[in-house]
Amino acid sequence: MPSIVTSGLTQHYERHGTAGRPPVLLISGLGGVGASWGPQVELLARDFDIILPDQRGTGRTDRTPDGYTTEQLAADMAALVVELDVGPVHVVGSSTGGAIAQQMALRHPELVRSLVIASSFARFDAYMHRQFAVRGIMAAQWDKPNLFAGYSLFLFSPRYTREHPEQVQQWINRATAHPSQPEDRDIAMHRIAMIAAHDTLADLPRIDQPTLVLCGEQNHCTPLSLSEEIASAIPGATLVVLPEAGELIELEMPERFAKLVKAFVEDHA
Repeated sequence: MPSIVTSGLTQHYERHGTAGRPPVLLISGLGGVGASWGPQVELLARDFDIILPDQRGTGRTDRTPDGYTTEQLAADMAALVVELDVGPVHVVGSSTGGAIAQQMALRHPELVRSLVIASSFARFDAYMHRQFAVRGIMAAQWDKPNLFAGYSLFLFSPRYTREHPEQVQQWINRATAHPSQPEDRDIAMHRIAMIAAHDTLADLPRIDQPTLVLCGEQNHCTPLSLSEEIASAIPGATLVVLPEAGELIELEMPERFAKLVKAFVEDHA
């Protein structure tokens, strides 16, 4: 896994696909690890040059004591794009990654060719504040197997959990198996505070890159109303709602998700 060092941060990333194809930066959700994109890496690497970073404080990127804002993580992503000399890139962000993608488009617009914002939010509403108050207690107090079993109830739709219990358990097992560091619990709390503080709603009308907003109809983590808010605020944005899907569209409907991203990126390449 290669890495770059910018502003004192050693940031790890993977590269998949073929250089010279349209560059696509995949920004993952709250866990921050690039590998969480699962089947999307192989599906999208067939047609694109995929850049897959571990975010600050996660995976094999440095676990820094500070810098946990969506603005800073967008700056980290921008530094990676500049270092690799691949910009402007098509940015695909899921959940927290979608919030970081918004900040990239607003603060580093010259590096962003298009945006796909999946299962995300421009700001927390009352439901999100209440949800993450509970999830903060879980993150602070529960052991990893119980924590990720609890998280799965927020992240997968009831339909998917009913029809694919083995895949959900495999997701829990993989998340639990990730190597832990002593500071990980504190970083998890910093990252929850980071997304609770994120608020770009008033600035979204300044985004002029082509934007696709995706959300599952049964998303109980970042509900559809939040994606509708994003799509209404960004000029010309397209909203696609996937029936019966939950938060993790990219895992529940991998072929459908990849097809939507592929068509959108090719339209704007």
